[in-house]
Amino acid sequence: MTRVGYVDDKDALLRRLRRIEGQVRGLERMVEEERYCIEVLDQIAAARTALEQVALRLLEDHTRHCIRGGKADIDELMAAVERFAKVR
Repeated sequence: MTRVGYVDDKDALLRRLRRIEGQVRGLERMVEEERYCIEVLDQIAAARTALEQVALRLLEDHTRHCIRGGKADIDELMAAVERFAKVR
């Protein structure tokens, strides 16, 4: 099995993803409780930002540990960046 770049940060990433999961469950509760729209939107923005930070960390780790400089590696990285950048 190939060693992934984020393996050293795996525990921190998992903790962060669990916190994000909690944020999303909180959003569900907010909608169930019919909370004010702006409050829900603010929490959605916070969850999205948290996910983007995880993604950026993964992109950084991938770039530092997995890219060997070959065309295929760079093409794969650029495709991932393009997918990530299409947030809106």
